[in-house]
Amino acid sequence: MSPATSAEVPLVSEIEELTPAWLSLALGARVDDAVPTRVGTGQIGTCYRLRLTGDDALPRTVLAKLPAVDPAARELLANPYRTEVRFYRDLAPTLAVRVPAVHHAAMAAEGGAFVLLLADLAPLEQGDQVAGATPAQVEDAVVNLAGLHGPRWCDPSLLEVDGLALNGPEHAALLAELFEPTIELFLDQLGHLVSSEDAATLRALGAAIERWTLAPGRAHRFAPVHGDYRLDNLLFPPGGSRGVVAVDWQTLSLGLPARDLAYVVATSLEPAVRREVERDLVAAYQRALVAHGVGDHGLEECWEDYRFAQVQGPLVAVFGQAYGARTERGDAMFAAMVARSCAALRELDTLALV
Repeated sequence: MSPATSAEVPLVSEIEELTPAWLSLALGARVDDAVPTRVGTGQIGTCYRLRLTGDDALPRTVLAKLPAVDPAARELLANPYRTEVRFYRDLAPTLAVRVPAVHHAAMAAEGGAFVLLLADLAPLEQGDQVAGATPAQVEDAVVNLAGLHGPRWCDPSLLEVDGLALNGPEHAALLAELFEPTIELFLDQLGHLVSSEDAATLRALGAAIERWTLAPGRAHRFAPVHGDYRLDNLLFPPGGSRGVVAVDWQTLSLGLPARDLAYVVATSLEPAVRREVERDLVAAYQRALVAHGVGDHGLEECWEDYRFAQVQGPLVAVFGQAYGARTERGDAMFAAMVARSCAALRELDTLALV
């Protein structure tokens, strides 16, 4: 028995609809029983680990990603859902970044209904954005990141992919209009966890964000960009082994590749550690790009892009905290991200490049 095509498998979006009969069709092997266990808190969608019994060819467990329970949230998040399904189904096979293997991926043409069946990566362990990471873990992450960027570096056919586009003047102007009031909302909510120096740095970004978004002199360098390539979205092998895997692809876009690089390095390491290792990490990333066939992006240019792209950290943290569902851990996470990335932004004199 082989997996049915997407057209042959009915689209489902509720955990109760993932019946043994449906799973047998989607997985191409007989499923006698599937026991679901909830994974995570479900702020963006819902995720379950399914323990399967049946045919010997079955994986023992799979992860099922489904939309949010709330219908209004589903409609609001339809585009991010569609982006993730499209990534796993269409783009991931053309890249070299490590991601979970896909057993089934389907999405409604309109609305927020979707289903993803992914390989269960246990015993890999989720990174901890609050605690941070070791330099070795971050090196593993940036080398894996080159597998996202390198294979389709500046590939013009990406511009033809539905849902992917480079930022233009209208997007930049809208972001500039939203960013300054969002900074103030962020500081109103989290100012007690943010130093006065970091608050001043955030406010200084407001006037620069429109020009930074357009990446003057750099916009011709583009690749698929994860957009939120941070520790909580990375799964690491236990015991310090290499082989990090990236998950949560709802924020995929096209843009300056160094945005992901600057983001993961600056938000993962305390400033004193980052200062010691960041040039080595950028060099490791650049060597990995070369291994993926990128021959026109030298180390010095890569370093300057890394400096320029440091705005990504505060940008994502400010919007994520200001408009996301608040939790105690979430507040601690965004405060840590802002402290680390604002320090990098100042030390690397990023605004002088904008």
